[in-house]
Amino acid sequence: MSRGTGSPYLKTTYPSDAALLGTPVRRFWLAVFGLAALGFPLVGTPVLMDLLCRTAVAVVGAHALNLVTGYAGQVSLGHAGLMAAGAFTAGILTEELGAPFWLALPAAVLVGALFGVVVGIPSLRLRGLYLALSTLALHFVILYLASEYQSGRGFATGLLVPRPKVGPWTLAGATAWYYALGGVATLTTLFCLNLARTRPGRAWMAIRDRDVAAASMGVNVAAWKVLAFVVSSALTAFGGGLWAYYLGFVSVEAFSFFLTVEYIAMVVIGGLGSVLGAILGATFVTVLPYAVDAIVNLVPVPDRVHTHLFAVKFAAFGLLMAVFLILEPRGLVSVWSRVRTYFDLWPFRYHPLKG
Repeated sequence: MSRGTGSPYLKTTYPSDAALLGTPVRRFWLAVFGLAALGFPLVGTPVLMDLLCRTAVAVVGAHALNLVTGYAGQVSLGHAGLMAAGAFTAGILTEELGAPFWLALPAAVLVGALFGVVVGIPSLRLRGLYLALSTLALHFVILYLASEYQSGRGFATGLLVPRPKVGPWTLAGATAWYYALGGVATLTTLFCLNLARTRPGRAWMAIRDRDVAAASMGVNVAAWKVLAFVVSSALTAFGGGLWAYYLGFVSVEAFSFFLTVEYIAMVVIGGLGSVLGAILGATFVTVLPYAVDAIVNLVPVPDRVHTHLFAVKFAAFGLLMAVFLILEPRGLVSVWSRVRTYFDLWPFRYHPLKG
């Protein structure tokens, strides 16, 4: 048995210890989850399919924010603006030039990377509250530019974005979008998992823990900080482009600061610096408003609650973030880790040492 874990699987090499699916149990449950996900459209309702599609887009955005905040330790309040940059890039190229999605989405990624450079350079001099304000300023600059384009071109309510096409085939329908967005979310998860386990991820974590110590060990702090913003912003803009194509519509009003709050809640509630935490947080925060609506519809409540339902949801995000920061700083991923450890050690009990 491996020492200290109670696991029956002995790991004798670093590659076996770092393997993502190092045990038959993990491979089995991943296969079960994969089969269930593939077969879900056979039993899922349109509402659930739409909810899962929204969750898949949220997973992409949460991974992006988790890279720069959870792994690199940099504060960013411009997440909604970067998503708007990607969405409007895809929408403008489609509307003005008739560009296909396989050109519009890479262009959105490139625009996001350029904005990442713009906001990453100040991070070399700023930190904490000052860095947060600089990223917040980028958010308002992007929304101002998008608003000027939207009103100047006469799009009072927003731009229509046609469905992606590949030859005669058009990506439309709940089932097609479910598989497409689910596949994108899976590939994004694998990308972030491998990125966190390679040189960039280790450099970012070293900077997050102590940038002076990282520099003393030969880490190019300036280059890695800028790269963290570039990668995160590019991935965020990609998620914004996906969102525009999925909805078939893009408007400035959809990218308010509240969207940034939602994504911050995802990484905080899920667990900072964890790929699994980003997935859990994105799922939890995406499902939460629907759960609140369901409870309000099922339980008799005063009409005043219905009137202020948006404020109730907003307050719920703030309350949950405060609760997790105080009671469970590592988020839902820590809860899952304790549950998994319990089953690893079962039927034995863990007793901490008493000094």
